[in-house]
Formats: sequence, C-alpha cells, structure tokens
Amino acid sequence: MRAAIAIPLVASLLTSCKKEEVMPEVPEIALVSMSTQNVTEFEDHVTVRFSYKDGDGDLGRTDPDDYTLWVKDARLENPDGYHIPPLAPEGSEVPIQGELEVELHALFLLGSSSEEQTHYTIHIVDRAGNRSNEFTTGTITINRDSL
Repeated sequence: MRAAIAIPLVASLLTSCKKEEVMPEVPEIALVSMSTQNVTEFEDHVTVRFSYKDGDGDLGRTDPDDYTLWVKDARLENPDGYHIPPLAPEGSEVPIQGELEVELHALFLLGSSSEEQTHYTIHIVDRAGNRSNEFTTGTITINRDSL
C-alpha cells in the first residue's frame, strides 16, 4: 500500500518542477503567414507575419532612420531596411515575444516576361548588434498588369 502512494507523489513532484523557458539574448524569428503568393506588379502588396523572441528585450530603435528589419528579394543583391520602434522600454532587460508584420509594397518585374517568381529572406538585428536567424518566405509570383 505504501508503494501506491509513493508513485503518485513522485509523479506530482516531477510535474511541478517545470523549468521556466529561458530566452536567448540573440533574437529568434519564424514565419507565421503570408497574405498572398500571387500579385500584380505595382498594385498588390504582400503582408508577411512573423513571430519574434528576444531574451533581453532590445528589439527596435527610437530613430526611424535606424533600420532593424532586413528584407532581401532573391532577385536583387542588397536587402531593404525597415524601422521597428522599440518593443520594450529602452534600458529595461525583459524577455519579449510576439508577432510583427511587414508589408512588401510595389512588387515589380525585373525582366520583360509576363510573370516572375521570387522569395524574400528576412532577419532582424537588435540594439546590441545581435543578428537573428533568417527565414525565407514561400514563392511569390509577380504578374504584369494586363492593361
């Protein structure tokens, strides 16, 4: 009879000793969704939603000219920068997580064909200069306006 009581007690102790998740100071991001994968050039946009985690909460900057979100079109050599405002009060060191969206506007064809396909690679950089992992969107088809 004593053994029967000990087993539930041990199981109870093991489940109550859960460790809190420790978030790393280097930001982590992951693709959540894309609004569409088929657009007409210069007319439509694509909204990319992604999740973020940062252990010390130093994502974003107050100066709108300081870019912290980088989006690279696979057809081009250099990424475009976007501003993210501070996601936690500056000077605080608190773990943060959530979701952000970036809208890709004015998508265009580089060549003379009626459609092209591309994808985007996205990463963020925190105020300490830590670069997150990257994720790549699905394929996006850009169509020429049929006017």
